Amino acid sequence: MIWLAGNKGMLGSDLEKLLKESGAGFISSDREVDISDIAAVEKFLGNRKIEWIINAAAYTDVDGSESDKETAFRVNAEAVRNLAETAAARSAGLVHISTDYIFDGKNKSGYSEDDKPSPINTYGMSKLKGEMYARDILPEHYIIRTSWLYGAGGRNFVFTMLDILGRKDEIKVVSDQRGSPTYSADLAGLLLNIISEKRLGFGTYNFSNGGSCSWYEFACAIYGMGMELGILKKEVNIVPVDTSAFPRPAARPAYSLLLKDKIKNSGITVRDWKDALGDFMRSAEFLKRAAGGEGIDNEIE
Repeated sequence: MIWLAGNKGMLGSDLEKLLKESGAGFISSDREVDISDIAAVEKFLGNRKIEWIINAAAYTDVDGSESDKETAFRVNAEAVRNLAETAAARSAGLVHISTDYIFDGKNKSGYSEDDKPSPINTYGMSKLKGEMYARDILPEHYIIRTSWLYGAGGRNFVFTMLDILGRKDEIKVVSDQRGSPTYSADLAGLLLNIISEKRLGFGTYNFSNGGSCSWYEFACAIYGMGMELGILKKEVNIVPVDTSAFPRPAARPAYSLLLKDKIKNSGITVRDWKDALGDFMRSAEFLKRAAGGEGIDNEIE
């Protein structure tokens, strides 16, 4: 039996869909079970036999974490401690999602799993603390670091761009932050593969789609595909700007590319971010939501 924590989020909704399609035995929860409260976790699980806990829950408001450090650490760190202790007590494994924001972004060669973390904002610090709890408590864990996540089931950069591109004739997008976009469906597929195939050794792995880009290049790709698919109808001037044009409470790493040699050498396919974006924007789930324009606006104006 698998317990999926955070099934209503962007990654969690994709995971739940795949779990249903696979026929795997699982239970799922979201905010109705406070995973930062060990008593609530034990009450929810009861006498169920759990083989895996997949933690897709997180406090992902990067700027909000600066003003609400307590919530960031409670959800991103203390809750992970509870899940790791629960898994250990029940002889289960834990799959936990972490982030590129545990790095400071100064290494332009990209970051491997063995590079020393040095977060520059509260969000990154809280996620790093969660990693530490998982490693210290439970040997049978997978920590999967990912970056720039987008998908059909939540607020993200792709939907934000489509909304603003549809309303404005000119927009500004940050061009001096680089990383790798990650399609949530690809990450969900990887997680299910990990626990079903059992061919990866326990430990920490980086996973995002292949290649790298700036937020500006990501925006241009979204615009080009939107025009090609007929979702966008008019010419828009996309202007590259420095991060300084968008003062934010939380600092962002300038270069947070995750190197994926370790997972590639394990036989996992990593497809290019542009191919993944194309599949997403042609998907039925995307087309259903495209008109909504829900998203985030941290790196655009």
